[in-house]
Amino acid sequence: MSERAAPFHCPYCGEEDLRPNETGHGAWECAACNRAFQLKFLGLLARGVQRNNVGGEEI
Repeated sequence: MSERAAPFHCPYCGEEDLRPNETGHGAWECAACNRAFQLKFLGLLARGVQRNNVGGEEI
């Protein structure tokens, strides 16, 4: 995952009119609902990725 990835839509209203916020790295503001939010990648989970191949229907 890139540290410079941008959100595609506002998590509050769903609009796409987003701009970087002057607060700092990962901060965005939505012009549609007038909210500011911050995105932060916390890290990978300890359990990792697991496949669930049990109980699926076969085609």
